[in-house]
Amino acid sequence: MPKFSAAARSALSDTRLRRNLRGATAAMRERQAAAAGEPADWEDLRETGRAVRDSALLNLDAHLEELERAVTEAGGTVHWAADAAEARRVVTGLVRGTGAKDVVKGASATVRETGLDDALARAGLTVREAGVGEMIVQLGEDAPSHLLAPAAHRDRAEIGELFRRAVPAAGPEPAADPEALAAAARAHLRERFLRARVAITGADFLVAESGTVVLLEPEGAGRMCLTLPETLITVAGIDKVVPEWDDMEVFLQLLPRSSTGDRMSPYVSSWTGVTPGDGPREFHLVLLDNGRTRALADEAGRAALRCIRCSACLNVCPVYERTGGGPYGPVYPGPVGAMLTPLMRGVESAADASLPYASTLCGACADVCPVKIDIPDVLVHLRGAVVESRRRRPVPTPEMVLMRGLAWTMGDPRRHETALRRGTRWARLLSRGGRIRRLPGLLGKWTEARDVPVPPSESFRAWWKRTRA
Repeated sequence: MPKFSAAARSALSDTRLRRNLRGATAAMRERQAAAAGEPADWEDLRETGRAVRDSALLNLDAHLEELERAVTEAGGTVHWAADAAEARRVVTGLVRGTGAKDVVKGASATVRETGLDDALARAGLTVREAGVGEMIVQLGEDAPSHLLAPAAHRDRAEIGELFRRAVPAAGPEPAADPEALAAAARAHLRERFLRARVAITGADFLVAESGTVVLLEPEGAGRMCLTLPETLITVAGIDKVVPEWDDMEVFLQLLPRSSTGDRMSPYVSSWTGVTPGDGPREFHLVLLDNGRTRALADEAGRAALRCIRCSACLNVCPVYERTGGGPYGPVYPGPVGAMLTPLMRGVESAADASLPYASTLCGACADVCPVKIDIPDVLVHLRGAVVESRRRRPVPTPEMVLMRGLAWTMGDPRRHETALRRGTRWARLLSRGGRIRRLPGLLGKWTEARDVPVPPSESFRAWWKRTRA
């Protein structure tokens, strides 16, 4: 991945994408605001959600052990994956063990995080998306742009054309009617479910005391995954644990209102192990770390692991609304991605180090977060981590050299005044019509998006000395 600023250029120049995103986020923003304004105790729910998530994270080791015992006692099998590569090996081995050639996969950012689709394809297995949004993304051979609505960057005409080419039930002419598109998708997906022997899902919550997996969704694809296939594999991050079933009372109110703007999710599925004669014969739970313990060890960044993936922060973010999810990377878009990706992966690469800067720090995301993550505070903390990581490099970056030069110059009054006089003279030579439209070298980054006013011929210090002497 390139830096965020470079990756965002193509999105910023795509007027159709920006129009689609603006319409989608505005609609979801209105629904969320209306839903959050209904309960009189909404702020109490947010505070309780924050407290439950913090408590779960501070005692994560004990809760994970309890979860493993409960899942095992219920007839399931727990697998531990330290990173994405280990998760891919585990899941690929489980699917191969069944002898199946096709896999039905429900929507899951955690599954995308592991790069599982490519691993299964290399193993000769066909992955079929179970959700409509994911199916659209797969047909378009692009990446999801939104946590909740993966195809938010597509409009009806584009979806109709994709269906015309790849979905026989859509007919020969692309239909722009949502009802017709939904009917075609339903007929297409039903055939996949009826043939599936193995299904892979994610999870929204893992209840430690009972070993229960909880999944909230708008269209029921996940429920089909745990109804018809013989083998069910759930891949979940270790941060999804909540201590007790009673805690779900809070999150079953917070998540739907913050994600889809509904009072209740249309489909709330929960399953515990296996039950003879009902549902899958085998259940495997793959618990993924992949940098989560690294984030947990960061006292300032730990709050990001409270995230329940509601996507409310995306819908109010002015940066995301203009760029979409692509520039943030293949998994987590928007403010949540700007936090989680560098926390879990570090800030050593240029792409990861650029994500904390993909924000105006306006605070709108913190205002709507249902578990009260102060996202701007975490991003500022990560920006500090980026600066510190650059200090430790044996060869300093050009930016660091420039800043050290400025620090040396401004550390002495005479050097500062000399540089100010010479800089003013050069700046006036570069100006046109009272503005500097392009500065040389690294300073040119400032003028890519703004003009710099020409400095006055007389500095404040010189004016003060002349008028107050």
